[in-house]
Amino acid sequence: MPTENPTSQVVTGCHVLGTDDLGDPVWGHVSQRDPGGRGVWLKSGGRGFDEVSEEDVILVDHDGGLLAGTGTPPKEFPLHTEVLRVRGDVHSVVHVHSPHAIALAATGAPLHSFSNGAGPFADGVPRFDEPIGLIQTPELGAAVADCLGDARGLFLVGHGIIAVGSGVATAVTTAILLERACRLQLLANSAGGVLPRLRNPGKRYAHAETDHYLLRTWDYLVRQATARQLRHT
Repeated sequence: MPTENPTSQVVTGCHVLGTDDLGDPVWGHVSQRDPGGRGVWLKSGGRGFDEVSEEDVILVDHDGGLLAGTGTPPKEFPLHTEVLRVRGDVHSVVHVHSPHAIALAATGAPLHSFSNGAGPFADGVPRFDEPIGLIQTPELGAAVADCLGDARGLFLVGHGIIAVGSGVATAVTTAILLERACRLQLLANSAGGVLPRLRNPGKRYAHAETDHYLLRTWDYLVRQATARQLRHT
C-alpha cells in the first residue's frame, strides 16, 4: 500500500492528468484508498485537473459520506468505492473522459496492443456497455467493478474510462497510456488498419505490464506537470 500522503498524491495525479488533455473540463476524478481503511480520498467536484489543490481533496466513506474536507463528493464516487471494495490489489482508481478512448470504444473494435505503450493491455480492455449515464449508485459501481475483473482498465462505452493501480502513480500512468494506445489505433485505422499479425502481440511488450515500467513514466510526467505549474505561478 502507498505510504505517501494521500492528499498530495491525489493532487499530483490530477496535475499530471491536467497536462495530458484528459480533462473534460472539470469532470473526472482521481482517488486513493485511505490507509486507515476509512474510505477513499478523491478529487471533489467542480475543479479542473490542472487547478486542483489540497483543499479540493476530500475523504468519503464507502457510502459517500464526507469524513474530511469541505468539497462536494462527486456523484460517481461509487466508481471508486465499489472497485476498491473488491480489488484488494488496487489502491487508486482514475476516471477520465479521454477523447480517443471514447472514440475507439464507440466503434466497437477491441484495443489491439501493437505498441509499447499498449503493453499493459495485452490481455484486452473490458467494455461496460450498459446504456446509462452516471455511475452514481452502489449497484452500478458494483456492476462496473465486476466488468473490470482483474484488468488494469475499462471502457465505459459512450462515457470514458477507468484505470486502476497499486497507487495514484500507476493508475494515472495507466490512464494516460490507455488514451495514447487508443489514439495510435485510430491513427492506424485511418491509414488502413492494424495488420492481423500485430493484433495479438503475445509477450512482446510484457515488460510494460510491470509497476516499475509505469513508475519510470510517472517520474517524467510529474516533472512535466511541475514545470507547467511553475510557469503559471
